[in-house]
Amino acid sequence: MRMYDLITKKKHGEALTNEEIKFMVEGYVKGEIPDYQMSSMLMAIWFKGMNDEEITELTMNMAKSGDMIDLSAIEGLKVDKHSTGGVGDKTTLVVSPIVAACGGKVAKMSGRGLGHTGGTVDKLEAIPGYRTTLDRKEFFDTVNKCGMSLIGQSGNLAPADKKLYALRDVTATVDSIPLIASSIMSKKLAAGSDCILLDVKTGSGAFMKTLDDSIKLAQTMVAIGEGAGRRTMALITDMDTPLGYGIGNSLEVMESMDVLKGKGPKDLTEVCLQLAANMLYLIGVHDDLDECRKAAEKVIEDGSAFEAFCTMVREQGGDDSVLRDYTKFAQAPYTQEVLADKDGFVTRMNAEEVGVTSVVLGAGRETKESDIDFSAGLVIHKKPGDEVKKGESLVTLYTSKKEALAEAERMYREAVIIGSEKPAVEPLVYARVEKDKVEKY
Repeated sequence: MRMYDLITKKKHGEALTNEEIKFMVEGYVKGEIPDYQMSSMLMAIWFKGMNDEEITELTMNMAKSGDMIDLSAIEGLKVDKHSTGGVGDKTTLVVSPIVAACGGKVAKMSGRGLGHTGGTVDKLEAIPGYRTTLDRKEFFDTVNKCGMSLIGQSGNLAPADKKLYALRDVTATVDSIPLIASSIMSKKLAAGSDCILLDVKTGSGAFMKTLDDSIKLAQTMVAIGEGAGRRTMALITDMDTPLGYGIGNSLEVMESMDVLKGKGPKDLTEVCLQLAANMLYLIGVHDDLDECRKAAEKVIEDGSAFEAFCTMVREQGGDDSVLRDYTKFAQAPYTQEVLADKDGFVTRMNAEEVGVTSVVLGAGRETKESDIDFSAGLVIHKKPGDEVKKGESLVTLYTSKKEALAEAERMYREAVIIGSEKPAVEPLVYARVEKDKVEKY
């Protein structure tokens, strides 16, 4: 079998066999297939696509390229949640303790960010002392004790995906549904949870810019999960506008804690409640989605979800006092308000451009080697639909780099449009995708 022949086959739109896909993935991980040939294959897949069987086989081979984690040492059903990523997307920090407080188990391995802002691991490391690296036994023990543990991904979790993603990132082949789906689901299947909820973002700040593409991606991933014997569902949620008001690592931790204390932003709270309710539904806490939502609301109201998060933080070496007194977080030495230059309504906000603004301030990575400033970021004061008066603050910028403020202000102004007409309100959740079923809201 030759990689040359497989590239030719896919170039002409033919389906690869299971044996051919296995040969390709194993050969690439071992270094027997060079980058230039795999780059050609990725571009052929981008243009010609893959059928469901090919995508499932690619996913399973990527999952099996490294550790397949056995979570049987953790009592009860385990549920995982994955977001396709967005600006201000700190939902893992909220939904995990909600599920834990309701009796579920969340054994979650998350990644770092490259792009808009830090990933979940970066946000957690903004908490002084918090350890995102645990050995397998300590990870399992923490989940059994606290109902949850949030750590960084194992170095040998789906190594094929790590190699392929790095190549996709520099060959303009990231935005391919078969490649996105196999990348995400290979890690989720290798991570070992019984049930998987996918939060598929749609809009200007997401991989998938249109609702139709987002639903197609969700259907592909749900089919992969179900085919692998994991109960899997997806929600399609909005990412035309950043989620919540805080963008940046410490700022997003604070805002997540506000949601758990019952005083968070309405949009972030609503999305988190819907995600948490669906996670509880997947593991059978209640067989009715409305009852699952009521359970999620109750653990916020009685404070048990917040305390579940604090307990996990202490167990993993973190100082949970910062979650009760935000002044204990590292504070940015420079701040600046961006003021509205006219009256009107915020009619549009480009989430991706807002995210890039936060990177300029130091909240995200421009390269893999970049250091993150945990105190950097921005807090939005006016979002689409809000009325604005000339001279009112649109956003507060936070940074340790004074020289970054002028560029960040310029970029933020370009990302926000103020017009005379109040825009229509877009839904926060567009659809729910199950096996063989799409329910649009």
